[in-house]
Amino acid sequence: MSDVTQILDEIDHGDEQAAEKLLPLVYAELRKLAAARLAGEAPGQTLQATALVHEAFVRLVDVPQRQQWNSRGHFFAAAAEAMRRILVENARRKRSLKRGGDRARLELCEAEIAAPAMKHDVLLIDEALERLDAEDPQAATLVKLRYFSGLTMEESAQALGMPLRSAQRLWTWSRAWLLSELQPDAGSG
Repeated sequence: MSDVTQILDEIDHGDEQAAEKLLPLVYAELRKLAAARLAGEAPGQTLQATALVHEAFVRLVDVPQRQQWNSRGHFFAAAAEAMRRILVENARRKRSLKRGGDRARLELCEAEIAAPAMKHDVLLIDEALERLDAEDPQAATLVKLRYFSGLTMEESAQALGMPLRSAQRLWTWSRAWLLSELQPDAGSG
C-alpha cells in the first residue's frame, strides 16, 4: 500500500492528523496539475495554481462529512472534480455584471498580438461536459480524469475499472464529441 493510500485510509478512519501528512505527499503533483490546467485558461485568469490546489485540498479534506477514497487514483479524480468546480465558480463570478462581466478586458501587451491562440472558455467546457455526462457519464468522468486531473490513460482506465483499450476508445470518442460541441463547424470542411 502506498503512503498516499495509507494516509487516505487513516483519514477515512477519522485520524485528525492524517490530512496534515497527506498534503506534503500530494502537493507537488496537485500543483503541477493545477498549473497545467491554468495554462490552458483564457487570458486574464487571476487564479494562481497554489490557490487552486489549496482550495481544492480544503474542499476534499476539511469537510464535516468525511470522504472515502479507495485508491490514489480515486483521490486524484476527486481533486480534479474539485479543481473543475473551483474554476467554473471563478469563471461565473468573473462573468457576473457586478464584476464587470459585460466589459471586455484588454491587456496592453495583448493589443499588439496579431493572432492570439484560441482558448476554450471553462464555462463552455463545463456546459459541454454536463451534456456529455447526460449522454455518457463514463465518458464524462474519463474526460475529467484526463483533462482536469492530468491522469495518464492507464491511471484513468484503472480509476474507471475498465480495460486500457476500452478507455482509449472511449477517450478518442469523447474528444471528438467535445470538439463537435465546442466547435460545431469543425466537422464541416
